[in-house]
Amino acid sequence: MVTKTKAVAPRYFGKGKKGQPDPVDVHVGSRVRLRRGIMGLSQEKLAESLGLTFQQIQKYERGANRVSASRLFQLGEILDVPVNFFFEGFNPDEPGRAYGFSDTQQEDFSWLEEDDGDLMERKETIELVRTYYSVQDPALRKNFMKMLKTLVSSQIISE
Repeated sequence: MVTKTKAVAPRYFGKGKKGQPDPVDVHVGSRVRLRRGIMGLSQEKLAESLGLTFQQIQKYERGANRVSASRLFQLGEILDVPVNFFFEGFNPDEPGRAYGFSDTQQEDFSWLEEDDGDLMERKETIELVRTYYSVQDPALRKNFMKMLKTLVSSQIISE
C-alpha cells in the first residue's frame, strides 16, 4: 500500500511581505556584507571577482536580489567560508535577531539595535575583528582577549 504525503512548503520560501525581501535573503545578504567587511573587501572588489557590478552586490547584501546556489558557492570560495556560513544564526521565528554563532546562552545585546542596528554589522565590530586577527601571534591574541575580559569585568564591578 502506497501512502501519499502532502508536500509542505518551506517556512519562508516566498513569504516576505509584499514588496519586502524574504527574511532568508536578507540574512544571507547580511552575512555576505559581514564577511566582506571582515576581509576588508570593497563591494567593487567583490563584484569584480564575481564579474558583476557593485550595484548587484548591494542588492545581494540588502536581500533585494536572491543569491543563486552557484553564486553562493562562488561567494563562499572568494570569501573563504563554507556555504553554510551564510545561513548561520538565522532564526526563522525571529529573522534578524541573531547575535552570535553559538547554540549556548549568550548575552543580550538587543539594546545596541535601537540606535545602531545589528551588532555584527556595526563598523566598529568589523574593525575590532579585523584588528584582532591582524595580530599574527596566537599567544598575543589570547593575552589580548584576557585583558579585554578583565577590563569588562572591572567595568561591571565599578558600576
